[in-house]
Amino acid sequence: MMSGHTFHNLEDTGAEAQLRLWPWTILIEKAAVSATEWTAAGLLLAEILILIMGVALRYVFHAPLIWLDELASILLLWLVVLGAVIATARAEHMRMTALADRLSVPARALLSRAGTTATLAVLLLLLPASVSYTIEEHVVRTPALDIAGSWKAAALPTGIALMLLLALFQGARQHGKSGLLWAGAISIAFFGLALLFPHALAPLGRQNIVIFFYVVLLVSVLLAVPIAFAFGMATCGYMVFATPAPLLITVSRMGEGMSHIIFLSVPIFIFLGLLIEMTGMGRVMVRFLASLLGHIRGGLGYVLIGAMYLVSGISGSKAADMAAVAPVLFPELKARGYKPGEMAALLSATGAQTETIPPSLVLITIGSVAGVSITALFTSGLLPALVCGICLCIALAWQFRNIDLSQIERANRRVIWTSFVASVPALILPFLVRTFVVEGVATATEVSTIAIAYTVLIGLFVYREFDWRRVKPMLVDSAALSGAILLIVGFATAMGWGLTQSGFSHDLLETMTALPGGVMTFMAASVLLFVVLGSILEGIPVIVLFGPLLFPVARQLGVHEVHYAMVVVIAMGIGLFTPPFGVGFYTACAIARVSPKEAMRHIWLYSAALLLALLVIVLVPWLSTGFLKAR
Repeated sequence: MMSGHTFHNLEDTGAEAQLRLWPWTILIEKAAVSATEWTAAGLLLAEILILIMGVALRYVFHAPLIWLDELASILLLWLVVLGAVIATARAEHMRMTALADRLSVPARALLSRAGTTATLAVLLLLLPASVSYTIEEHVVRTPALDIAGSWKAAALPTGIALMLLLALFQGARQHGKSGLLWAGAISIAFFGLALLFPHALAPLGRQNIVIFFYVVLLVSVLLAVPIAFAFGMATCGYMVFATPAPLLITVSRMGEGMSHIIFLSVPIFIFLGLLIEMTGMGRVMVRFLASLLGHIRGGLGYVLIGAMYLVSGISGSKAADMAAVAPVLFPELKARGYKPGEMAALLSATGAQTETIPPSLVLITIGSVAGVSITALFTSGLLPALVCGICLCIALAWQFRNIDLSQIERANRRVIWTSFVASVPALILPFLVRTFVVEGVATATEVSTIAIAYTVLIGLFVYREFDWRRVKPMLVDSAALSGAILLIVGFATAMGWGLTQSGFSHDLLETMTALPGGVMTFMAASVLLFVVLGSILEGIPVIVLFGPLLFPVARQLGVHEVHYAMVVVIAMGIGLFTPPFGVGFYTACAIARVSPKEAMRHIWLYSAALLLALLVIVLVPWLSTGFLKAR
């Protein structure tokens, strides 16, 4: 699974930190983390205010300011890199630990040291290149604000330097000073090889694709190197040893990938999900659904499916979606005799079911990298998720066909009505978000700020559950998670450029178009590919890497791009939430506080139901495109 140890207060590390770090380094670390957290929180708050201002000027006063989008893009890059710094300090960069978790403690310690070494090596390689990039950008003027491009580019060397500093502190804390020295020595040796023997593997030609983008990347991921830095190892190694292109291009592509204005919705939707949880809006929605269906066989299971359908996508984080629903529903599930393993398995399955529900970050990413209309994706995403939900309900009905309901009391009309009235303000939010985007009233990024304003008002004046003390930590948490996500996007963007320049994309295009059987073989191969990749890498990096390569193939074969998007997103969701590798499955178990071993016995029926739903969606394109034709 992808995981990370979190520490929010450096003083809590106690004696271990005192033994392994010099006292003055602890003070530097605390100061660096605190300053970064406050700056990142301020940047995210500024982005929200800028977007609200932009919406007001455009739709209320009809006097838009062109430079607002440019300012938002500049601040976004700073927000992302500082969020990545916080994720580094907290050890929250995503990684695949399915293999590492099965090893002995000494072996896991060795893998952890390898991850530190890879992180240090990548950051050492990129730091001088990022400084050169910033210097070059100083002569470039931005079109709207007419300021030097270095104001934006400087975010990269700043963030890389801070990540390098905090990675050193983390290494000393985790491995001791001697372990850090070994990791540092190896990373410096790698840096020296890059300086002394550039382009050394260039004569191997396209064999370098296999060496770096298959062997190095796969081994790094399996050895629990953080996903972002596994991508960085493969990309930087390929650029340095296999091509004459300077690393400055890698830095440039990273900056472009992370600062695309469409990705501003990532931290804002994550913050929105935390607001929904804090204000109690998720709880009241679940309670209303439970009062309606709690008395029938598997009723609370249907509530879980319905609640995830309503909540999913708004937060921008599947973990946040599950965390908003599970704490409210699971105590009642346990009280009614549901097995903990069944609950965790169904929670995991609903995570895959709702991957296409707007405003899904994966759909936003597809729109950005594959040139597909985000409005069309948002319009079409609800029906495929409904098909998956129906199949899960059928599986649930079979699972609970013999349950005894004699002790379950049905909620009376008064309870149902009271819970409905209480939930109306919360129920409006998901429909408000999706209607605004689908009808073209606002972009996905703009509507996220509208949703935040609505949630704050409802929390303050309706539910009266708004703790101002939690706002700053939520802003920091949103920045850290978005930084971890978008750093992967940045490295994946650079990797995608390398793959394109190597001719791999052309080879892939020829291979996929030459498959026997035409469209159906291509769709079957795509499903298999994205299920496997989704189980290892998650959706966004997979889409950034393979979306620009495979969507043109789909168009060439006559597959509707929106239909293809729905198929690959659901396929990735199934991989993400299915063991033994799917990180989403382990996340669901962690949220449900259930052993993965216990949940794994119950997941297969629901996984089979999702595969059946995916087969139906593949065979019936109308389920993905019917609403588009209606419009």
